[in-house]
Amino acid sequence: MLRTTPSRTVIEQTKQDGSFRAIKCQFKECCTKRWINLNATELSSSLRDQVYGQHLVIKAVVRHIKAHLSNKDPSKALALSFHGGTGTGKNYVSKIIADHLYKEGMKSGFVHMIASTKEFPHADMVPLYKDKLRELIETSVNNCEKSMFIFDEIDKMPPGLIDTIKPYLDYYDNLSGINYRKAIFIFLSNTAGTEILQQTLRFWHEEKERDTIELKDMEKLVTTSAVNTKTSGFYHSDVLLRHMITAYIPFLPLERKHVRQCIQDYLLLKKYYTNYGDIEEGKVRQIAEQLQYSPEEEQLFSTTGCKRVPEKTGYVMEED
Repeated sequence: MLRTTPSRTVIEQTKQDGSFRAIKCQFKECCTKRWINLNATELSSSLRDQVYGQHLVIKAVVRHIKAHLSNKDPSKALALSFHGGTGTGKNYVSKIIADHLYKEGMKSGFVHMIASTKEFPHADMVPLYKDKLRELIETSVNNCEKSMFIFDEIDKMPPGLIDTIKPYLDYYDNLSGINYRKAIFIFLSNTAGTEILQQTLRFWHEEKERDTIELKDMEKLVTTSAVNTKTSGFYHSDVLLRHMITAYIPFLPLERKHVRQCIQDYLLLKKYYTNYGDIEEGKVRQIAEQLQYSPEEEQLFSTTGCKRVPEKTGYVMEED
């Protein structure tokens, strides 16, 4: 049998293409280590410095992200489900993860933020949305196997839509030649926020330190609420029932001391003050009092976390 070998021209062209690609990737984002590279120590440090009152989040996020990315052949895609009330840091933590994994952060072409209320507003258009979602995921991962998908407001997603992504979270080596196991999926939801608050309040009434709350104290509450709440987006979902989620991560309600820390950060960010030592405690207290707290009797937790800190800070500081 005759054996054929690549012509000299083909070999040279291949080398030229490789050289061109290497040069291009020096300046333009590519799916390479130059553009996608985790420093777990820096991620942990940033979470500890910038995220308040969320000891469960910091530990779990760093461990899962590090374990997934250090595995050259993970068994499945990483799927993290963030649960908690408004303003507790779910979006913020997602941004920090992206900033420490992708050189371009949230602006990376490999990071996809999907806001349910914007992308899937009509419950009667679920079949169309399913096709769009499949196309986005398949095209993105085909382009870069380390793509990240952040699904915001899962609790506002039409029922049944989330199951579209189940195959991409499963233990398949590949689907139609594409390997999805190195991708990262993050789901953000207010579902179980009430249950998380009640459990945190229970610890407070029992005079237990907040930092003694463990994941095992919350995980069942979160999963039960997510799968049984009709408006959760995960209602009776195969993604949950088939155990496709790697970890359920609860975001605890923020106390006044955490809100004050957010206020201090924002005052510095907007250059109302130049350093922490200059910040007037009276101003911080005044801004904090503009927010609402619950439960009605204890007035312990901010009902909107740190979400409304910017507008309340602007309101108070402009009085002068």
